[in-house]
Parts: sequence; C-alpha cells; structure tokens
Amino acid sequence: MIFGNIRQKETYRFLPDELKECFDYANTHDLAGLEKGCHPIDGDRLFVNIVEYETTAAENRFWEAHRKYLDLHLLLEGQEQIDLNFIENMIQKEFVEADDFLQLDGEPNSRVILRRGDFLICYPEDGHRTAIKVEQPERVKKAIFKIRINQ
Repeated sequence: MIFGNIRQKETYRFLPDELKECFDYANTHDLAGLEKGCHPIDGDRLFVNIVEYETTAAENRFWEAHRKYLDLHLLLEGQEQIDLNFIENMIQKEFVEADDFLQLDGEPNSRVILRRGDFLICYPEDGHRTAIKVEQPERVKKAIFKIRINQ
C-alpha cells in the first residue's frame, strides 16, 4: 500500500506508468463533477468508479481485497478512515471472480485518514476496510481508479 497526496507529484515519480496515468487523468479531468458510477478510461485495463457515501463506524463496514485490479482511492470531498492489514494476517473468505472481490475478516494493523487530494494505493495483498468515520459520519465523494494487473 502507498499513501500520499496527489499534489506531491515529484515524490511519486517512481510509480509504474499505469499509476501515473491515473494521476494525469485526475489532474486533467473534473472528477468531482462526474456522476456516480463507472467511467471507462481504457476499457477494462483502466477505469474509474466515482462513489459517494456517508462514513460510519468500523463495525458497520466490511474488509475486502482484489486479485485482478489495483485500487487507487483518491478522495475528492470529505474525509474518511481506511483500515488496513495484509491478507495473510486475515481470514480469507470466498473470492467472487466476477466482481474481483475477496472478502476478509480480521483486525486492522494500521489505518490512514484520507482528506481532499489524499490517495491510497492498495495492492492484491492489501486488505482494506473503507468508509469509516473520522470523528462523526460525513458525506464523502471519492474516485477509485481500477488498474488491471497483467497476469
């Protein structure tokens, strides 16, 4: 997992081109103005999901990981906590191939708080639990770039 801020472009120049492509897209498109839903960028290789939700208590949320795609969470409005742990430290449940969704159970070994412009990159080994309130429930708008992993 990698945590940072989109305004620190030079700090993250070491990232693979596919991830830099997401940052370039975010810097040249009005993501906050996009409607909720899936927005293709390059077919199933790269797309962005725009989501809006109310943050809540951790016990109301679920753990997940993915095998086919990396997630790049980019916060557009509000703030949220994301709990993190490596999947080998967790109980791995059913993998739903069609949704690229691996359900997990466990406890966090770290957490981040995303604010406007902050991003979190989650790799297949990174379990994450999103949409957790920081102090009180809050409305969040976020772009989640999905980057297909070549397998």
